[in-house]
Amino acid sequence: MGNRHIRYTRQRNRIPAVMTGALAIVFLAVAAAAILLFISVVRGMISDSGIVPGLSGSSGEESPYVDRKPGQVLPTWTGTERVNLLILGIDEREQESGPSRTDTLMLLTLNPTTLEAGVLSIPRDLWVPIPGHDQGRINTAHFLGEVYNHPEGGPGLAVETVELNLGVPIQYYARINFQGFIDLVDLIGGIDIYVEETINDPLYPDNNYGYDPLYIEAGQHHFNGELALKYARTRHNTNDFDRARRQQQVLLAILDRVTSLNLLPQLATRIGDVFAIVEDSVTTNMTLDEMLALGSLAIQVDRNTIRFGVLDNTCTEPYVTPEGAQVLVPIRDRMREMRDYIFGAAEIPGQTVAEEEATLAIFNGTARPGLAASTAQYLQENGLQVTAIDNADRADYAATSIILNRAKPVTAAQLLTLLNLPQSALVNGSNPAAEQDIVIILGADFAGPPATPTP
Repeated sequence: MGNRHIRYTRQRNRIPAVMTGALAIVFLAVAAAAILLFISVVRGMISDSGIVPGLSGSSGEESPYVDRKPGQVLPTWTGTERVNLLILGIDEREQESGPSRTDTLMLLTLNPTTLEAGVLSIPRDLWVPIPGHDQGRINTAHFLGEVYNHPEGGPGLAVETVELNLGVPIQYYARINFQGFIDLVDLIGGIDIYVEETINDPLYPDNNYGYDPLYIEAGQHHFNGELALKYARTRHNTNDFDRARRQQQVLLAILDRVTSLNLLPQLATRIGDVFAIVEDSVTTNMTLDEMLALGSLAIQVDRNTIRFGVLDNTCTEPYVTPEGAQVLVPIRDRMREMRDYIFGAAEIPGQTVAEEEATLAIFNGTARPGLAASTAQYLQENGLQVTAIDNADRADYAATSIILNRAKPVTAAQLLTLLNLPQSALVNGSNPAAEQDIVIILGADFAGPPATPTP
């Protein structure tokens, strides 16, 4: 993706009307693996109600990764490169109006071709170089971006800082404050959490720089929004790494709550309430079309394959700065290993073409007669299952497309190799109910299958 140009040419936006509430649920209530599925919940709400038939990007721009056909309510994600999103949880108190530090940093990733997804939690005390500034805690990047008027404010500098230190491009961010989290967890009726060890934190901070003692016994609990936030934030008798794991546990509990109770009808009738809760809670640089298009992919992600990780004590070491600050210095080699685990190939079922059992349709989009038939024969000789052959709707396609109606990553990779096509030939389809799993439209750039050697 040409992510930097796209990111910095957008204005940060407070998503208007119905979708503000939807976005908050997406990025707050499920800001981890659950984000992917919850975008699909929003997608379903819109599809069922038809409340946004003319929906366009919230920034007024068209995304190069989204396709909207005439009369189509929901857009389709057309990009094939990995999508990365930085979640910023802000410690923003009601009585404060100035710049805030980030209390929570999570990096989410999704490969739209293979549907591999991952969540990486970043400790706020990580001591790193911040672009344009000296070294500092990574949670100060947002603060510095706000104070020094970064083009994308605090989120922009936070994104640049994570990009620099993890070596991955980040296309999108979502910034959320704590009150929005509390209210939205309450909106879904709370969450169920199993607490492994008793928590006794007499110094848990309140909103007025005092204390709000926290005690939670080990065992099964049903938390309201306030307790869920406290459980996710406390560090008493633990550390920032345990805290990050609890945050991931909370996010998965939210996902379980919504999916197990099928809260979609209830949420659909309370969109106004959701909007009121989060109007001032979420800031993002995603357009509405981009969110909805990613939702089309979300429904296909297998939660059991999502990779979770924390930059914990295996990736960092404690250090006291000359000023006396206790921080965490990254062990770069170990941090890269964790990054590669999250961003690497997920161990998903169906690791061979035969196991995926993908069905193919081949359409000739050129004026060359017999191209679809000869290509089908070639693919069948290489173990692929072609169930339909025909001419395309026209004969002037310039480029060949491999349209994935359903996730068949191994077969898709094999097709690119057999047909000698670039990664850009892969397109995510907009019809998951299509008869064939994969549709190939042959264009003028396709030289044809290799000639069969003469005996």
